[in-house]
Amino acid sequence: MSDQIQRFLFDDTNVRGEIVSLESAYAEVLDRHAYPPVVARQLGEMLAAVALLTETVKLDGTLSLEVRGQGALRLLMAESNPGGELRAIARLDDEAPLPDDAATFAELVGDGQIVITLDPREGNRYQGIVAIEADDLAGCLENYFARSEQLATRLWLAADGKRAGGLLLQQLPDDSRNRDPDAWDRLVHLASTVRDDELLGLAQRDLLYRLYHEETTRVFDPKPLHFGCTCSRERIARALLGLGAEELRDILEEQKAVDTQCHFCHTRYHFSAAEIEALIESPDAGTPTMH
Repeated sequence: MSDQIQRFLFDDTNVRGEIVSLESAYAEVLDRHAYPPVVARQLGEMLAAVALLTETVKLDGTLSLEVRGQGALRLLMAESNPGGELRAIARLDDEAPLPDDAATFAELVGDGQIVITLDPREGNRYQGIVAIEADDLAGCLENYFARSEQLATRLWLAADGKRAGGLLLQQLPDDSRNRDPDAWDRLVHLASTVRDDELLGLAQRDLLYRLYHEETTRVFDPKPLHFGCTCSRERIARALLGLGAEELRDILEEQKAVDTQCHFCHTRYHFSAAEIEALIESPDAGTPTMH
């Protein structure tokens, strides 16, 4: 199964959709961390969801999906961009007992919220927040679209630790091209028959045919997806600046340098004492040059 996302729409309706399949990108995320199976599945759903959302909003920039909870699973985060790069991470509360493998998304996360951040290459950053009020991630994201975007949106997500997949349908504002007022209810009903094993195992066109062979469906060329980390020396330097000059100097006094690594891809970054001082003194000058 290829890592890809495919857009489709239904002629003479105001309904569009996306379908995503992930294997290699998902495996690369899991290879970098030893997650329990129940957490690995939630990360797969996060990856599928963030890929679907990035294509849906047509963002020229980075879209991040962040789940902040008070349960055993304190953080889930996934990012995607128009280049098809995906990355994700999870953080557990080491002191909280982990629910069993059958635990739902809501049971793992507990009280919390989902933050959706749109960070365009040009223009202002936007954040939308929705409370965790559904048992699964798909339901929470549907609530977000209903409240923040006023667009009827349905999602189906699945992951099994090896593969991840997702399906999204969205109803656009009605216009003169919509000649089928019953289309939304009918298409959602058909999509609701999809099984997890079909989302994970069937080729995308085969699944769309299984669901919609009696509909006039226009399917576009698939877009490849892959694991990719957007970390850089400059971004890490900006993050270090967020610690404040006093804390950075305390670290230097103890360790004589600052060594850190990206939580997503484990790339290591070293900053000498001189580089940290240059960063503190001239925070707008960019990343200190290594000598």
